[in-house]
Amino acid sequence: MYEIYCKLRDSNGLKDADIVRETGITKSTFSDWKSGRSNPKQDKLQKIADFFGVTIDYLTTGKEPAYKMEPTLTAKDKRDITKILDQTREQLMSQEGLMFDGKPASPEAIDSILSAMQIGMEMAKKKNKEKYTPKKYKKG
Repeated sequence: MYEIYCKLRDSNGLKDADIVRETGITKSTFSDWKSGRSNPKQDKLQKIADFFGVTIDYLTTGKEPAYKMEPTLTAKDKRDITKILDQTREQLMSQEGLMFDGKPASPEAIDSILSAMQIGMEMAKKKNKEKYTPKKYKKG
């Protein structure tokens, strides 16, 4: 399992500290797995699998699923999108004379714009996952 974890970590350009921060699993736990002092429990395997967008089966065996996986957003993806949308909301709310449909933009209109942006960003993230990690999303 640890070798597969390392492969996923390295292929995503991450460090152990990044995964510790995102999953809440301690660095000493990873060290214990690496040295063979302990084996990962199901809940921790699930956190790592969710973080990388893979199945527990893939994480433990390295075998690709026989079915096509749909790309999913990780917690980090969702936080990134939220951060961008929050920054955009601040910029839109601070602009004077912002018009929407020929009238001054109301907070509801800005929310509509941001909702559409969120949907588009989520779709783009999923499409990019499929495009740039295609092997994982192809049928076996």
